[in-house]
Amino acid sequence: MAITTKDVAELRARTGAGIGDCKKALEESNGDMTAAVEYLRKKGIAKAEKRADRSTSEGIVGGEVFNSGSSAGLVEVACETDFVARNEDFGKVVGTLVAHRVASLAADLETMLAEPLSSNPAETVAEFVKSASARTGEAVNLKRTARFDAGASGQVGMYRHHNGKLAAIVQITAASPEVAQHEATKELAKYIAEHVAASAPVAVDRTGVPTEKLESEKRIAEEQARQAGKPDAMIEKIATGKVEAYLKDVTLLPQPWVRDAGVTIQQLVADYAKKAGGSITVDRFARIQLGAE
Repeated sequence: MAITTKDVAELRARTGAGIGDCKKALEESNGDMTAAVEYLRKKGIAKAEKRADRSTSEGIVGGEVFNSGSSAGLVEVACETDFVARNEDFGKVVGTLVAHRVASLAADLETMLAEPLSSNPAETVAEFVKSASARTGEAVNLKRTARFDAGASGQVGMYRHHNGKLAAIVQITAASPEVAQHEATKELAKYIAEHVAASAPVAVDRTGVPTEKLESEKRIAEEQARQAGKPDAMIEKIATGKVEAYLKDVTLLPQPWVRDAGVTIQQLVADYAKKAGGSITVDRFARIQLGAE
């Protein structure tokens, strides 16, 4: 039978589910309202939608390194309370989504949510997340995801904090596949990922910092110098110095290594490149901290 807008609106009012989910439920149930409600409840969609506006400030950041260390993926899965985050069932939800991230080449979160779940193609990732809400009794959201594929001459290192609330992945490129698979290269990738998690740099080097951000920092430094009564002839030099100090503080390569403040990350890379027998460059990183943007 034909599904009308009125039917969809009625089902939505009864279940709190989204328009698309209501329409699909009615189509699957041949327009039978009771059967459609049951369909949504079985999927966990009705309950999940009602919880969707609740705050999800707890959860887990899960991840995995695969493809002989050349690939890695992260997912941030949020829930309402730490009690549920530590629950075995929630852990299985996170594990399923990490497994999907390993199987998926999706470039962004929206694309990944629309994909058929790797472990059950009968439902999408978004539907699985909604049904997880019914199983856990709390709102569950897949908030962020990241995936790096470094290729044969690359290596991806991962660090995940023991509490599961913070993780980072780092992609590096070596001179050859042999250098990429050297134990020193693998160790370096892990060390840099650990450093990124701890120090939260904003870019690998100055080329990754937006020009507008640097201009803003310079304007602020200039105004501070004026207010401090510095001579006009010195203001430009002072501002430039402060911008350089800012870059040294927020970019990865000039930062002091968290394990040894006497060594910068740039120096660490050079040292490990010698051990591995070839050049190594740091390409990019991703850092996900639960609840932080």
